[in-house]
Amino acid sequence: MRTYRTPRTPGRRARLTVAAALTLSAALTAPAAVSQAAADQPTPGAPGLGDPLFPLDGNGGYRVRHYTLDFDWRAPLTPFPASTTITATAEQALSRFDLDFAGNELRSVTVNGRPAQTRRDGDELVITPKSPLRKGGSFTVKVDYTADPTQIRHRDDAIENYGWIPTPDGTVLYPQPNGAKMIFPSDDHPSRRAPLTFRVTTPAGLTAAANGKLVDRSVRPDGRVRWTYDSEQPVAAQLVQLAIGRFQLIDSEGPEGLPLRDVVPDALVAPTQQYRDLTPAHLDWLRERLGPYPFDRYGVLVGDTDLGVALETQTLSLLPKADLLGTRVDAERDLVHELTHQWFGDSVALATWSDLWLSEGHARFYEREYSEEHGGDSFEAAMRTAYENHDQWRHDYGAPAEPTEPNLFKRMRYDGSALVLYALREEVGAGTFQRIERAWLTTYRGRAASTADFTALASKVAGRDLSGFLHPWLYGPKTPPMPGHPDWVVTPVVTP
Repeated sequence: MRTYRTPRTPGRRARLTVAAALTLSAALTAPAAVSQAAADQPTPGAPGLGDPLFPLDGNGGYRVRHYTLDFDWRAPLTPFPASTTITATAEQALSRFDLDFAGNELRSVTVNGRPAQTRRDGDELVITPKSPLRKGGSFTVKVDYTADPTQIRHRDDAIENYGWIPTPDGTVLYPQPNGAKMIFPSDDHPSRRAPLTFRVTTPAGLTAAANGKLVDRSVRPDGRVRWTYDSEQPVAAQLVQLAIGRFQLIDSEGPEGLPLRDVVPDALVAPTQQYRDLTPAHLDWLRERLGPYPFDRYGVLVGDTDLGVALETQTLSLLPKADLLGTRVDAERDLVHELTHQWFGDSVALATWSDLWLSEGHARFYEREYSEEHGGDSFEAAMRTAYENHDQWRHDYGAPAEPTEPNLFKRMRYDGSALVLYALREEVGAGTFQRIERAWLTTYRGRAASTADFTALASKVAGRDLSGFLHPWLYGPKTPPMPGHPDWVVTPVVTP
């Protein structure tokens, strides 16, 4: 075969080398360029985070950085003008995105000051901005609506309703587990948190109180009063609290000068004082076991309502009046339970709703331990009773870390979950158990964490793999033997 050779000319070899290099470089970078172009192509944000129990709770494609809630409140069970302003960062190029928002009458939505297209899809508010949002960019959404506190959702457990709950002269909030969407448009999942500013206008003579610090109170020309609160730290939507009524704000100090503020209906100030005054002692007891209190302030909101459930709303725990008008033992159990949640569930948030055992189990564990030390029932006896019933609870409600129904607040999430922690303490010893607890709260302070995170951290602190011990307790179909208590027996499951 003859080969034709091109005559050599000065510079030709160099030009060929450069051309070849450019061609090779283009070939190597083309896939990356295509991939980057695809990533920059605007697409819809996910309508939910895929939580195993509530798949549409929370939203994909962005992160909320701040909420501002403006409420022009009028009277119990009376609709009123409201707006929510959200500052967020796009985690992908967004053609549209969702907010969790149920009920209420939508009036207008803007994105970066420009009107946006909207549609309602069940509990999702789907928003299409005028122009797509670039990945990594900050954007602002303002939702104007008429808040309708008559639209209250039903919960099939100890709480009859959730959302806006009326009191004789005002309201309190029951947003748990996912009722915040009845109150304001949000990214409503326990793993998603952001700071809030509350701007609440009330009739003269009423007081508004919310999570965090009161930063301003001003009287408008028409006599109505505007209250402004700063949450100070990020808050999950399920932990938001706003109370309006004829209240007294009672300020005091806790350990090391921690600001305390109780919010109490006028008629209940004196009758509840003896138990509210125990908060500093409760803080001391928990700080000794758990380490520093994780927020800038704390207080008790006394709810003038017949609903029989307390809530750990962040820095301002809600306790129904009946909880503080009974015996000291019962009152302290509830007070310590909700205060413990400020560490477990509020500071260290839930990664998914299936991790609720970490929050409720710890609150029940320390509630029962405190109660036994202060005249209440035996902690061990309560755990023995829980052990006897554990297989039945597994059958009815799922294992502690694997609920089988979205109706979460059942016995397994309380004594049933505290029993797992009791078993862990029996297995590793009290000293190691306390080190695990302290490490958990220090490592994940201000963050969301999962059951897998707890197992890994407990193993690290204990110096041995505890997954083989914890997994059957948390996920197994049958309750394992209780360490150190060979005489404890599980009652056989009774099926209908």
